[in-house]
Amino acid sequence: MSDGEQPKPRRRRGRRRGRRAAGPPEPGSQAPDSARTAGAKQNASTASGQNNTPSPKAQKSRPRRPPDRLRTVHETSAGGLVIDGIDGPKDRQVAALIGRVDRRGRMLWSLPKGHIEMGETAEQTAIREVAEETGIQGSVLAALGSIDYWFVTEGRRVHKTVHHYLMRFLDGELSDEDIEVTEVAWVPLHELPAKLAYADERRLAAVADQLIDTLHTDGPEALPPLPPTTPRRRGQTHSHTRRHRPDPTAQPQNGRRTNGCGQGP
Repeated sequence: MSDGEQPKPRRRRGRRRGRRAAGPPEPGSQAPDSARTAGAKQNASTASGQNNTPSPKAQKSRPRRPPDRLRTVHETSAGGLVIDGIDGPKDRQVAALIGRVDRRGRMLWSLPKGHIEMGETAEQTAIREVAEETGIQGSVLAALGSIDYWFVTEGRRVHKTVHHYLMRFLDGELSDEDIEVTEVAWVPLHELPAKLAYADERRLAAVADQLIDTLHTDGPEALPPLPPTTPRRRGQTHSHTRRHRPDPTAQPQNGRRTNGCGQGP
């Protein structure tokens, strides 16, 4: 090149347009559009916190174990409404009731009753329980009806049925020596609806009032016959502390109890 000649500007080679031949990409070359698209999707998934790897199966929560079911037992008792003066005027008739103090300190009055023991009929149990809880003797005249209810005690669900009878007073003196009884008392017949603590027993007292009217007008033959009962062949559970009868030969320290009114002379 002579001094007078000017150098020609170097012509830049433009990029070659067109599709590259098929084959593995050369090192340093860009990935095809499909590869770039897949990479973009993977990056987007990574950026959004998603993981394409299969996640382990979620453990199924075990169902909670149901609470232990209470064992259901059936208990049968019998008792009676003993009337003194049942053959005389109704305004002079009195009934023997027992009183127990509940957890709130209230005195609750009810009919004497207790469990039917093995070998006893319901009528025999009513006579025995009346004697044990009140100290008096009675005879069965008619059935008043039955009461049944449910309660839970000592880890058991108890279904209790109590058979009640109308009874004639025969002999004896009221006594509250039974450990399960707080007081005993003769209550006028017309005061029973207000005195009895339980609605079912108030209903039985109303039945007794009707039977006494029948007895006065038509005689004992007009009373409904007693339902047939058979002696109990198996023992049964006792949901309350059993009574402990005192030694009849032992003398109380503070005298003798009479008529359920506390310490007597």
